[in-house]
Amino acid sequence: MSKSLKLLLTAATLTALGTAASAQVYGLGREALPEEVAAWDIDIRPDGLGLPEGSGSVLDGEDVFLERCASCHGDFAEGAGRWPPLAGGQGSLASEDPLKTIGSYWPYLSTVWDYVHRAMPFGDAQSLTDDEVYAITAFLLYMNDVVMDDEFVLSNENFTEIRLPNEDGFYMDDRAETELQPRSEEVCMTNCAESVEIVMRANVLDVTPEDAAAREARAAAASGAEATEEATTEEPAEDENAIDMELAEAGERLFRQCASCHQVGDSAQNRTGPILNGIVGREAGTVEGFRYSNPLQAAAEEGLVWTEDELHAFLENPRGYMRGTRMAFRGVGDEGDRAAIIEYLRTQD
Repeated sequence: MSKSLKLLLTAATLTALGTAASAQVYGLGREALPEEVAAWDIDIRPDGLGLPEGSGSVLDGEDVFLERCASCHGDFAEGAGRWPPLAGGQGSLASEDPLKTIGSYWPYLSTVWDYVHRAMPFGDAQSLTDDEVYAITAFLLYMNDVVMDDEFVLSNENFTEIRLPNEDGFYMDDRAETELQPRSEEVCMTNCAESVEIVMRANVLDVTPEDAAAREARAAAASGAEATEEATTEEPAEDENAIDMELAEAGERLFRQCASCHQVGDSAQNRTGPILNGIVGREAGTVEGFRYSNPLQAAAEEGLVWTEDELHAFLENPRGYMRGTRMAFRGVGDEGDRAAIIEYLRTQD
């Protein structure tokens, strides 16, 4: 048999074997059953497609949230530890410290329902009933000021009427037109700037390079500032309204339980709760840019002023003091702790 004939027969044999193998049934797997497909087919569309029948109220959602969600996300969705906050952050997306929450960033309510239903609670996913998911979603809407009535009930019937604030902040991917073209141009790699200068210094770490003259000048300036401070220090006159700094320091530590929702200081921003600069002695409901609950707005119209006595009463039992308040914090039972927090707030003008 010639060599060419052998090669021809070998090729024919391999072709036949390949054809037989492709036709062979290996017996692996089976078609998915309808109920198995249904178990995976649980996504919810922005237009409401896929929503099951059901409903849940804000108040019911609060109870479920405290039991199933608060250990990670805080009692009022402010976040706990390294777990993310779910409320607040409105108006912060363009700032240096954006807070991306349901109320500030998420585009569609269907995303909230779908994620809670599909993946929460952590470690026990898909253990919530449909009504519990509706209730949790309603509570999150309330905590983000999307709905203002604590008796609001969310259901499959009114679901698509709800619009999240940042829906218009999402649009189709346009990077091919807005980014690709500029980035395809030739990039400068050498001698791109006429001069280089240091515009900021890492003074705390002292890692910015500098010559000996600059170091001596900085040291002299610091010494001069200390001398001026010592020369101008005088014994303060006694003042009955003077702040008890020791008590205020204790209050600062206690305020950490409040700081996830309320900020103080020069760079304070409204979050889940309003900034508290100047709260002591201020008229209620007057922080610019914050949307207060209906009960607090009503109290403000009646002339509520946050005196120390009023703050004591509110901090002791927020919901007992003002029915319907969105502040889900249970309160500070110890009178001394309340006094310390209020004293600390007096330092925040």
